[in-house]
Amino acid sequence: MCGIVGIVGTSEVAPALYDGLTVLQHRGQDAAGIATASGTRLRVHKGNGLVREVFDAQAMELLGGNIGIGHCRYPTAGSEGSDEAQPFYVNSPYGIALAHNGNLINTDALRREVFETDRRNINTESDSEVLLNVFAHELDRQRALTPEAALAAVEGLHRRARGGYAAVALVLGLGLVAFRDPNGIRPLVLGRRESDGGVEYAVASESVALDILGFEHLRDVAPGEGLVITADGELHHCACAAPGESAPCIFEYVYFARPDSMIENISVHKARMRMGVTLGEKILRERPDHDIDVVIPIPDTSRDSAMELAHVLGVKYREGFIKNRYVGRTFIMPGQGERAKSVKRKLNPIPLEFRNRVVLLVDDSIVRGTTSKQIVQMARDAGARKVYLASAAPPVRHPNIYGIDMPSVEELVANGRSEEEIQELLGCDWLIYQDLADLEAAVAGHKFPGKRFDSSCFSGEYVTGIEPGYFERLQQLRSDDAKNKRRAGA
Repeated sequence: MCGIVGIVGTSEVAPALYDGLTVLQHRGQDAAGIATASGTRLRVHKGNGLVREVFDAQAMELLGGNIGIGHCRYPTAGSEGSDEAQPFYVNSPYGIALAHNGNLINTDALRREVFETDRRNINTESDSEVLLNVFAHELDRQRALTPEAALAAVEGLHRRARGGYAAVALVLGLGLVAFRDPNGIRPLVLGRRESDGGVEYAVASESVALDILGFEHLRDVAPGEGLVITADGELHHCACAAPGESAPCIFEYVYFARPDSMIENISVHKARMRMGVTLGEKILRERPDHDIDVVIPIPDTSRDSAMELAHVLGVKYREGFIKNRYVGRTFIMPGQGERAKSVKRKLNPIPLEFRNRVVLLVDDSIVRGTTSKQIVQMARDAGARKVYLASAAPPVRHPNIYGIDMPSVEELVANGRSEEEIQELLGCDWLIYQDLADLEAAVAGHKFPGKRFDSSCFSGEYVTGIEPGYFERLQQLRSDDAKNKRRAGA
């Protein structure tokens, strides 16, 4: 998962891009980068680390221009070195920088095609660089530098690329280009604001970035749509792909997005509250005479669900863990050893909230289970009489292939195990999962009944289809062993 932002302004945009990336930092902590353009001059600064670590005053001074794009990254495939930081840049045609959120599922075939047919070289393992070169080739074929040519290039890209992706590109001599995959799996929103110099536009992974920067949230970029915002602030857009089945990623609502974001006109905050309601109702169905004394969230993303769940059960809601906010999200830590060590650095229990109580811990989801197991033991060590664990999401039994770096299927705790076996492995007295139908209904709410989502990591159903051998190749890229070998060879 990554965060992207692009702005066409009437004055210098680098400070706003920096602020936008800090708001999207939760989407990636591996690397960050900004590219800006002023006339025919393009400037790029990027590197490994958090946004505040990559950019200092000197770097920001060099990023002049009223058009720019930004990216914060965590890796889903490929290596984790500084050469993978985005935006990527090619100088032909015209000069193009691109930043991308998501994952292509036909990267290998496209990489060969780009080299053998398009006669372009790819220098990294990143599918984002492949996407950039496909777009560059399609734009070169148009033999023109106009909004219509750029939108035709996006149309050509959609015909060739498969997967979940949202991208922003800076094209010298034209402006900003943005597009979203035909199924709308990865999010992208459009904003507008008035300034003394005229109209300014922004696109970003989440609406919260628009809020912070003072842009009015106009709408989501439609699945398959392409946008061109010229240097003088003219907006051009059209459908660049045949209408596909809209399937936004449900894991955005479960875990990744900030609660103050709107995705597909659905409040992430409200969706998580409804998850708590449906999960509480399931608990009452299964154990109407439950003995739960207190509901405690595993911070931060489970808070909204836990509060509503406690309300449904009619029991106390308490904050039982104090979080060290200077430790990154354990789900996107680079290796299993690092994730395990970070749990105790990240959370510390308040014994008074656990002592002699039957505690229901609530988490947004359970992926590897390593963190959950340690937290259950923390609750016991803090004096809990019994420890129950509730997941606001169903069991994660399948890989996510559209841009979320879930581990290989063998490393998923729910893979090949029953809920009873998972419960025993995690060491809790009772484990309860949300049902998939309830999760989808909770996210959709009453405004969008029956709305389709990409729930593939729970259901194993992939809206784009999967080619034979894909999961075997994914295993080679995503397992912790494979990543450790790449680090050792870096």
